[in-house]
Amino acid sequence: MSQPSRLLTLNQQDNVAIALADIAAGDAIGDTGHAALQSLQQGHKVALRPIVQGENVLRYGQIIGQATRDIAAGEHVHVQNLGMGEHEQDYAHASEAHTLPTASSARTFNGYHRADGRVGTRNYLGILTSVNCSGSVAKFIAEAAEKSGLLDDFPNIDGIVPITHGTGCGMSGNNEGYDTLFRTLSGYAQHPNFGGILLIGLGCEVMQISDLVGGREIRADGALRYMTIQQTGGTRKTIDKGLEELRSMAALANTATRKPAPISELMLGMQCGGSDGYSGITANPALGVASDMLVRHGATTILSETSEIYGAEHLLTRRAVSVEVGEKLIDRVRWWEDYTARNKGEMDNNPSPGNKRGGLTTILEKSLGAVAKSGSAPLTDVYLFGEKIEKKGFVFMDSPGFDPCSVTGQIASGANLIVFTTGRGSVSGYMPTPCIKIATNSEMYARMSEDMDINCGDIVSDGVSLQDKGREIFEMFINIASGEQTKSEDLGFGGVEFVPWQIGAVM
Repeated sequence: MSQPSRLLTLNQQDNVAIALADIAAGDAIGDTGHAALQSLQQGHKVALRPIVQGENVLRYGQIIGQATRDIAAGEHVHVQNLGMGEHEQDYAHASEAHTLPTASSARTFNGYHRADGRVGTRNYLGILTSVNCSGSVAKFIAEAAEKSGLLDDFPNIDGIVPITHGTGCGMSGNNEGYDTLFRTLSGYAQHPNFGGILLIGLGCEVMQISDLVGGREIRADGALRYMTIQQTGGTRKTIDKGLEELRSMAALANTATRKPAPISELMLGMQCGGSDGYSGITANPALGVASDMLVRHGATTILSETSEIYGAEHLLTRRAVSVEVGEKLIDRVRWWEDYTARNKGEMDNNPSPGNKRGGLTTILEKSLGAVAKSGSAPLTDVYLFGEKIEKKGFVFMDSPGFDPCSVTGQIASGANLIVFTTGRGSVSGYMPTPCIKIATNSEMYARMSEDMDINCGDIVSDGVSLQDKGREIFEMFINIASGEQTKSEDLGFGGVEFVPWQIGAVM
């Protein structure tokens, strides 16, 4: 890696460099002997040499697209002259799966030990709705509980979280969309960050309460109550009954206290949103270092957003522990190609306008930076959205790139921590799971410091190493898991970010 002047060349094969500061027209392009032909902002790309129309443009030593016209040395390389083009990947399944060494010393965090053997990082009571029609009543119950001071006598409970959404009816009761919602609701009902769950339906919806709870044990601790508004007798009676059930569960949940647990009980959902040209240089690779540290301690880390690893999936299949695991990932990629095509979309729908303003051009470029979050650990398995994750190590969970939806799936799969890297800035939280926000650049961190937990811009500005920044992130994981509040928790986020993935017709 070379860093001449204000430019960064990530691989010696690259024909573009990344601006580490704003560049003015006429400024020298490193030691190439060329000058910038236009001004460009930090995070954007400049051609190091002439690139002919149709030639591959390389960043990270990987193809990020093809020149749509001849590009002169010193020219800004972006949407006006760079497109997707045709590309093929050599998946080389399981050819580069190298087991990471076990951590030399055991580390612990202080968490809530649950009856099913899992460990929570928070201790909430949840009011989970089966359908949109019961959403308002769930909120009424939570508001009534707060007004009455229901939790005043239960200091070990972090709060009451109404989990409401916009689906549950007007859908098929026997298709992929139904199965996905069923997994999502079941995952939240069993989540270790809840000390108890009150499940509320209307009564006549497609997603029936009886199907969600029937014939199986949802919580080993018995801290689950359920009712329908129609059977209970309407809004006011359901509120009264709900408060009664919450008091009963609160007495049980309050007996839980934080106790030491091995790092192996952490399950981290990794996200990036509002990405920029720095994402793949600073925050994402630093998070990859921290992810590897967790894996070395026996923990689980989850990469998702299938539509945002497109074009970089070959880097993951090569790290798959088996050909079968690699093929599972490619099966999901092929599903997405069909899914977008039949809905008259395209896989290059990303990057978003904000991503492009930050310097990203094609989904290939964005995906290569996004995959850096995964570090170097072997890919142990691939899961469906909201499917319970039972393997340790680095895994992949299929999801859209829409951040609240993707995080919803990760939490349903069992994530008890979320980390979110962002270059443009993001404001969100994901009760019941704390979310750590990591800034890719110092300018945005300074501007939005009340929302950001860690700044990775100092990797560029101050020469902080990726290893040191990864260790800083890892230590914050332990602190947050042990009860320290994130910025998004302090601000009260988490009330509207439960977004199940709706697949199929709304009828």
